[in-house]
Amino acid sequence: MAPLSKAGAALAALREDLSGDVLAPEDVGYDEARVVFNAMIDRRPAVIAQCVDEADVVRSVRFARDLDLHIAVRGGGHSVAGMALNDAGLVIDLRHMRAVGVDPAARAARVAGGATMSDLDHATQMYGLATTGGRVSTTGVGGFVLGGGTGWLDRWSGLAVDNLLAVELVTADARRIRASAEENPELFWALHGGGGNFGVATSLTLKLHELPEFALAFLLYLPEHGREVVRTFRDLFAVAPNEAGGGVLYLTGPPDEFCPPHLHGTRLCAALLTWAGGEAGLRKVAEPLLALPHEAALVGAMPYVDAQCMIDDPPGFRNYWSAEYLSGLPDDYVEVFCADAEAMPVPTGTIHALMPQGGAIADGPSRYPVPYRDAAWVTHPFGMWEDPADDERGIQWVHDVRDHAQPWSTGAVYLNFIGAEGPERVIAGVGATNYRHLEEIKRSHDPDNVFRFNHNIRPR
Repeated sequence: MAPLSKAGAALAALREDLSGDVLAPEDVGYDEARVVFNAMIDRRPAVIAQCVDEADVVRSVRFARDLDLHIAVRGGGHSVAGMALNDAGLVIDLRHMRAVGVDPAARAARVAGGATMSDLDHATQMYGLATTGGRVSTTGVGGFVLGGGTGWLDRWSGLAVDNLLAVELVTADARRIRASAEENPELFWALHGGGGNFGVATSLTLKLHELPEFALAFLLYLPEHGREVVRTFRDLFAVAPNEAGGGVLYLTGPPDEFCPPHLHGTRLCAALLTWAGGEAGLRKVAEPLLALPHEAALVGAMPYVDAQCMIDDPPGFRNYWSAEYLSGLPDDYVEVFCADAEAMPVPTGTIHALMPQGGAIADGPSRYPVPYRDAAWVTHPFGMWEDPADDERGIQWVHDVRDHAQPWSTGAVYLNFIGAEGPERVIAGVGATNYRHLEEIKRSHDPDNVFRFNHNIRPR
């Protein structure tokens, strides 16, 4: 840490030079600016730099390096481990950098580093175009894509990194560089799953796909039908076209008009089937699910941008998630999954989900550091609750779900689905061989491990 006199002078200079706002603990707006998605996280950075352009990011990195401050980078702030914040360091806050430019002729979008899924989806919707995005509209595009990127369209259009065309970065030594298949190709490879380890992504260029129509079916079932629902969903995806996506899950009945009032606050099983096409195709694929006795059903065409908001998480919840990728979904594991649902904390915002892989995920490029590509299913215990008194039982339930899935686990994992689970899980998230290569690239671009508030890859 620099002497106080130097730090004070540097902070004053940063306030003068930055086009965006600079917030220190004594400033109005500081406490609001350090709130992130996960209410469990309460960290106090020394400085928050609210950047409005790439030049601001360069200035902020130089400021941090000059004062030997740790750097955290905030896009959407959805990291369940709170990696968008640090204590006593600098936060580079990109939330004012949200522009999305769409080139419909090239079927590509240039997305600023602080844009959310909502920004991207609204910009592409007007052209009948889309790309794989996160399942929550407030998720930041940058962290989502660089971590791999799985969503409702991944079986149809591939993982988000499969659609990554270029990234513009500010590096640890405050240089601006571009990574693509032609420019800095080794770094470009590393950005396909290596996350924010290599710099601040100030923009990403993504490939788009024609999506003039989108439809979904969302059905609620009593929990005693859960095993039959899960098996039916599994069998449906054994033959479903790539246009089909979704998940089967357990949840607390939401206080929505869609859910019958007597089921609010109770444990329910649900099936969500998405379809990259029109309603007729959806209904044909959904027939086995519709044939089961259900309490509520929402079936029909819906703009993709609206579907992306359907399960948006309310702010203020305490979050703890994890995941296991599965080699298959035999009846033995269906029984385990449903038994875990019976132990799920209810009523809370917790979701116990199973989601199919396959399709364009499995068919995508095998060279990238996304080792979960060949798994058949993923189980995703997504713990959410409001009361801190529920922390212990909620966290334990997530651990139990993971433990119970081990006999069927491939060992790989999507890092955006998990919190800080240790270095071995980071290796599992990129693959052991890939990790060694990523260490070398980290040494080339960030030898001092400046960008460490992430699923960290240390310089080799």
